[in-house]
Amino acid sequence: MPLRAEYEIGCDALPLVDVAAAVPEADIDLALSPGMSERPRFTARVVGSEETVAAVEAEFERTPFVGEYTLVAREGDASRYTIRPGTSMAEQLGDDLDDLDDLRALYETPTHIERIRATPTGWVQRGRFADRDAFDELRTFWQRNVPFRLRKLTRVGDGADGFAGPAGSDDGLTDAQRDAVRAAYEMGYFEIPRRASLEDVADELDIAASSCSERLRRAQTHLVEAHVDGTDRERPPLLETPHD
Repeated sequence: MPLRAEYEIGCDALPLVDVAAAVPEADIDLALSPGMSERPRFTARVVGSEETVAAVEAEFERTPFVGEYTLVAREGDASRYTIRPGTSMAEQLGDDLDDLDDLRALYETPTHIERIRATPTGWVQRGRFADRDAFDELRTFWQRNVPFRLRKLTRVGDGADGFAGPAGSDDGLTDAQRDAVRAAYEMGYFEIPRRASLEDVADELDIAASSCSERLRRAQTHLVEAHVDGTDRERPPLLETPHD
């Protein structure tokens, strides 16, 4: 079943990360031209005040990645550009990735990257994947090279609901467990540091804290077993509980 994933790639060598670091108040979304040539053309959408957009354009002039940029449209606080790279993929990422051929191969798999946002520390991407194997190929590549953090993984299409379990299977959670995990995730219970306490999640679900704790433990136990046992032993758990 197709999946949608949102994840962070921690690599400051990725295109326009240096621009995002220099102008952190700007929102910078990117799109690549089809394929993965040595110098793929990008489009960039920059959102911010006039001063912020001017600062981003000044950084376009400084960063080696931007060989040439053209303003395509400016609507309100959003400006759209086409960017012709000034460096090749090997020059840009060769020192940070172990095999650029593997990176190119990722873009030949059944994958559609819906969004790329440049941040001061890397990229946040959201994409659709034909199945769990296609997502795992991408995840394994990035984890082998740079810090990688999964934000969200869900099924898409008919009958999709909740977190995605092993390929070709349901997640195996009860409705109550799935509701508890979803609420805890959306409220920030699993983040480091936590943005919500167990009591906050319990209040949201209108249940006792002890019941909430039990549901989360049972759900996490099932998800961990499903992702590390048997044929899935090398897959990391979908959810991780922060250290207190």
